[in-house]
Amino acid sequence: MLRPRIIPCLLVHQGGLVKTIGFKDPKYVGDPINAVKIFNEKQADELIVVDMDATVNGVEPDYKAIEHMALECRMPLCYGGGVQTAEQAKRIIGLGVEKVSISAAAADRPELVSEIADAVGRQSVVVVIDAKKKMPGSGWDVTTRNAGRNAKVDALDFAARVADLGAGEIVMNSVDLDGRMTGYDLDLARRLRDRVRIPITMLGGAGSLDHMGDLFRTCGVMGAAAGSLFVFKGQYRAVLINYPKPAEKEALFAAV
Repeated sequence: MLRPRIIPCLLVHQGGLVKTIGFKDPKYVGDPINAVKIFNEKQADELIVVDMDATVNGVEPDYKAIEHMALECRMPLCYGGGVQTAEQAKRIIGLGVEKVSISAAAADRPELVSEIADAVGRQSVVVVIDAKKKMPGSGWDVTTRNAGRNAKVDALDFAARVADLGAGEIVMNSVDLDGRMTGYDLDLARRLRDRVRIPITMLGGAGSLDHMGDLFRTCGVMGAAAGSLFVFKGQYRAVLINYPKPAEKEALFAAV
């Protein structure tokens, strides 16, 4: 029986683990490898790691760092950042990573999705869509390069297109809710669920397990990813790597 996945998302900036609000003002919260080790101990379902710098700076993925993380990681690992070619994706998969995510490169040249799917298999291709509400108007635009550029493409239309091109999964990230910890954009999640038939993970806004429960009740089985929820604790946002205990997950799923 398929079950929802609860997925920590780690942002790497200048070699360190950071958190942002609205993709701005990255706050250092620790060492990425140490975080991987802790999530191993806590038996996380999966892990997403995104290098914030690679695409913006126009550099290749840091293969040495990726290999180090893959060797430490005992759960499925998805890596994103700086991937521009199918050859790069294939090299990353060869390092022991289960999934490769692309974002700006897919917006710039959607055909890359098919090329990577042909090289490493559709199940290993994740497209991350950083969606920002259109102003003015309704709907969401695709943004890229840490939300610094508007691709002027409708996020839901783009999701449907990359699914047709061979994406195995879509991670839909709400730029507006990044780091806010006020809950997922359930309207966006619902509309995305209606548009595509491939696995979906929602990211952006989670501040509690109740928010994840709201997502699962709204959309059924999918991935619920979060950053701040798993690195901050309490009203003062003290840095503490955390993840729900098995009993907490069981209670959450039972209530869906």
